[in-house]
Amino acid sequence: MHHPGPPRFVATGDAVELAPRDPDPAATYEWRVVQAPVASTATVGDDPVEAFVPDAPGTYVVRLSAPDGEHDLTVRAFDEDRAPESTTRQPGVSGGWSGSGFATTHRAGESDTDSQVSAGFGVGDAPGAGAGRPRLTLSATVEDGNVVVRADPEPNPRSDETRADLDVEFLLDDRDDLSWRDVGTEGLALVVPLESFPERARFHAVALGEHGYSVPAAIDISRSESQGGDEPTVEVTHPYHPPEWAEDSVIYEIYVRTFGDGEGGAFDEIADRLDYIESLGVDVIWLTPVLQNDHAPHGYNVTDFFAIAEDLGTREDYERFVEAAHDHDIKVLFDLVCNHSARTHPYFQAAVSDPDSEYRDWYEWRTATEPETYFEWEHIANFDFTHLPVRRHLLDAVDEWAPLVDGFRCDMAWAVPNGFWRELHDELKERDPEFLLLDETIPYIADFQAGLFDEHFDSTTYAALRRVGRGDAPATDVLDAIDERGVAGFPEYAAFMLYAENHDETRYIVECGRPAAKAALGALFTLPGSPLVYAGQEFGQRGKRDDLAWDHADEDLREHVERLAAARHERSALGAGASLERLDCDVHEGDADRVVAYRRVADDDAVTVVLNFGDDSATVAVDAAGTTDVLDGEDLGTDGGALAVDSVAVLPADE
Repeated sequence: MHHPGPPRFVATGDAVELAPRDPDPAATYEWRVVQAPVASTATVGDDPVEAFVPDAPGTYVVRLSAPDGEHDLTVRAFDEDRAPESTTRQPGVSGGWSGSGFATTHRAGESDTDSQVSAGFGVGDAPGAGAGRPRLTLSATVEDGNVVVRADPEPNPRSDETRADLDVEFLLDDRDDLSWRDVGTEGLALVVPLESFPERARFHAVALGEHGYSVPAAIDISRSESQGGDEPTVEVTHPYHPPEWAEDSVIYEIYVRTFGDGEGGAFDEIADRLDYIESLGVDVIWLTPVLQNDHAPHGYNVTDFFAIAEDLGTREDYERFVEAAHDHDIKVLFDLVCNHSARTHPYFQAAVSDPDSEYRDWYEWRTATEPETYFEWEHIANFDFTHLPVRRHLLDAVDEWAPLVDGFRCDMAWAVPNGFWRELHDELKERDPEFLLLDETIPYIADFQAGLFDEHFDSTTYAALRRVGRGDAPATDVLDAIDERGVAGFPEYAAFMLYAENHDETRYIVECGRPAAKAALGALFTLPGSPLVYAGQEFGQRGKRDDLAWDHADEDLREHVERLAAARHERSALGAGASLERLDCDVHEGDADRVVAYRRVADDDAVTVVLNFGDDSATVAVDAAGTTDVLDGEDLGTDGGALAVDSVAVLPADE
């Protein structure tokens, strides 16, 4: 079905990308505005992919005429002064309308935008000024013959608003057979009689406050007839929530071409070390790109989106590796590149050599011979996502590789139009709700939680770990960084990948030293989020993309990672769902600015964590229920009743 997807929520002046889903490049698609506020003069162009810009607050309906019929898309536009701070790029710039992605629900219409938001503050508001976009969670139950959809709004952690100050707007999904005449309201809830409920209905909502509107939330409810004449039953899913398996997984990134010793095919060499990887406590392997590419060893300059790189092995070799990883209960992430191709890609070569080539429209152009790119990268050319054959080609590539793996790490996610990611998300989740979409977006964008991605690079905590490791900031900056997730507007259920290094960054141990590196690893495994270990990080590798120095491994550091991973898996208090509470601590000996303490609490478990980023051991008095370190069973108690902490201590605590 070519329906363009869920309703959109925007502020006036923000561009909404309109694009048919599952496009046929040879087909005809037309858009027109069929409902708009009285004050609006907004129109839409004649191309299959268009930018629609609401110019007045209210509800719009844009209709797509496609080969399979007509499809309506509701766009709810708020006044521009209700928009959170935005980094929206203008149409015509590479990446198209990659933006807020807001989805607002409203009795009169539905909407969800496409402009990027990097912070949770309303326009004109500053961090700490009592402002910030609210947050929202939805739930659903069956009560007295009705399906009840409840909204739970909460103010931004830095806002001076209260829950009572917040409104909630609901929208129905244009794709479903449910009308507002069948829906009642009860406070912050929608009520639909079971007898009127269709086989499937999706509800979208935002919380609305003085400083903007929340990241949209969604809930998907399916109805089925029960056996024996009993009341129908419903199944409730949360399409914007991450897969449960991903939230507590230990991820291991492998830079494919330098992982092995060069004595065999790359995939076989990685497979040969799966026992070792499993011993580290790894749950997921992320391989850097494995597709055919140009001369650059990182693999991100793709020349064939349907072929495995010849220097790495064959498709059969790759599939054999994935199967071996699964035999070790390790999932595999495929590094998906969609923003661009290499300039050596045959299509680009045809486009640059012949202005009349059919591939000329596949790319964005800066000059007649120079493609659009980022950061003056000279070996890539940005795709033009307004051209249907580009979208078709990339969606076909997704279909090629998704069945083999457990998720995608999405390269340069910020540079690709949000509408494309929404389509990809919905398509993959329909096939496998447990498929993971991890976005590389720096800084992270809260609206990417709204039906685009499941998990996000936590670049904010990464930056804090670097500052703390260098001694440029107090260790409490790490906890401030975790708090920033809520301040930016991420809902409580959002998931993050914690990292201190990866293939793009200087090794942490090089920049910050070994003692700080041990503490940083402790942070990754004990703070909320999925910890990432970049291959070699576990044994002190110093070159970020060099051949791994297996013969010079720091075994103590490796054992440190093993102990942290074991604790992470064994203690529910270290899981993603456990609460995080700052603790005061008194540093008797050592550098107080280099020490931070916090408590993690789950329903059945609690721990106190102390991190010491300093070069020397610290003697710390902190609230803990015992002095025996969970990591190695060592008693850290001192004669004065404090704890001796070298780098990381995880201690039992009162629940």
